[in-house]
Amino acid sequence: MNVLVTGGTGFLGSALVPLLARAGHRLKLIARGEAAGARAAGAELVQADLQDRDAVRAALADIEVVYHLAGRVSFEASDPAELYRLHVQCTRTLLEDAHASGVKRFVLASSSGTIAISRQEKIHTEEDDPPIPVVARWPYYLSKIFQEKTALRFHRDTGLPVVVLNPSLLLGPGDARLSSTDVVFKFLERRIPAMPTGGLSFVDVRDAASAFAAALTQGRPGERYLLGSANMTFAELFGRLSRISGVAPPSVRLPSPVNVAGARLLEKFHAWRGSEPPLSTSEVEMGEHWFYVDSAKAERELGFTARDPQETLYETVAWLDQHMRRKDARAV
Repeated sequence: MNVLVTGGTGFLGSALVPLLARAGHRLKLIARGEAAGARAAGAELVQADLQDRDAVRAALADIEVVYHLAGRVSFEASDPAELYRLHVQCTRTLLEDAHASGVKRFVLASSSGTIAISRQEKIHTEEDDPPIPVVARWPYYLSKIFQEKTALRFHRDTGLPVVVLNPSLLLGPGDARLSSTDVVFKFLERRIPAMPTGGLSFVDVRDAASAFAAALTQGRPGERYLLGSANMTFAELFGRLSRISGVAPPSVRLPSPVNVAGARLLEKFHAWRGSEPPLSTSEVEMGEHWFYVDSAKAERELGFTARDPQETLYETVAWLDQHMRRKDARAV
């Protein structure tokens, strides 16, 4: 098949593109800069911004399947307009142009955060409502919720087959931008001062990529699929990371309101000094929530399988230690 991938140079895209290439698909990638990995996979590279509709329309010629992975992970409150533009407006125009060009399937990379965030410990399924009241202060998740709603509404209105995949936190080797493995990196750098009280789900990026590859022919249009391999409290996650890395977990344990209030004070202090706090208030607030998912639907309909989470954590730590932490140390 002729396949167009946006965001093919990111963490997930770098794992997915080789799978699609090995399956014999003819690939075209839209990226704003160079993409050595794309060329290594034999993909045609179109250097363009998704706002350039002429370039996007030209790239869509003869394309049968679109993988829309492009996005930006940011939890800064100052970014809502940019996040809305990228995640909602650019997705809408890409859907319109894909439909006009005769695309037969559109696979959207969403986030488990459009479904699976709660103030109490709970395992979420695709049937749960979007957690808009919970994420009201987090523009990233709000923009992803509206992106997903836009795509599914477009499917209902036009019949364009849209399949949405909702991976939880992506871990594993290869995250050169720290777009997803940042929490592990900050743990290794001892930048997490107090133990969060919540819990998270994570999935190996390679297992998520396999599910995305399967979505090319499997999965029901108009449906969402949560992808997660393990649900853990932060205490369990940091305990495992500590045993792998030798870095001690945070010893301070405070009630949730105290954690958040302390983060706000620390953020103000660093703003006064003109420095960067170890964690933003938004990051601390998220650590006081639960992001647990049930992936049974993806297992049934996409054939999703997850490797041992300990393998994922070990290889994440090893890759960060070799490629990110040692590089920082050499630069000092």
